[in-house]
Amino acid sequence: DVVHAHQVLQHLADPVGALREMARVCRPGGSVAARDADYAAMAWYPLFPELERWREVYRAIAHGNGAEPDAGRHMRRWAQAAGLETAQITSSNWCYADAEACAQWGESQAQRVSGRGFRHQAGEHGCDSFEVEQIADAWRRWGQSPDAYFLIPNTVILARIPQ
Repeated sequence: DVVHAHQVLQHLADPVGALREMARVCRPGGSVAARDADYAAMAWYPLFPELERWREVYRAIAHGNGAEPDAGRHMRRWAQAAGLETAQITSSNWCYADAEACAQWGESQAQRVSGRGFRHQAGEHGCDSFEVEQIADAWRRWGQSPDAYFLIPNTVILARIPQ
């Protein structure tokens, strides 16, 4: 009845092909839904320069992998290219703005950038281990900041499959 991809298309080399396959396996009258973020449009406070570097390196890694980290702004075009011409395109946001949520988000991102996968790929884009640790530390400092705020804009596709 529903085929759904949440924060998936941004990681794929062929998001249009994925949407086509989602439509193919969905029953007639069912729905295809996808939601993805736009890294270039993310906003946060306090403005740690290491977090700007994180975004720069993350986007370079994603592009190097043949993916699109700014998927949100491409969703309408991808839906149309996949034959989902009548898809509703909307947006929603995630907002981290309370102490507990910011602490958890900051720590999760610190662990993510400290992980072997990011660290290795970051090195391929000119970000050495010392800089990776600085980025991880900035995520933790951001998460503990009393006025921390992080906004993630998302674009949503919702398409009915004809009967």
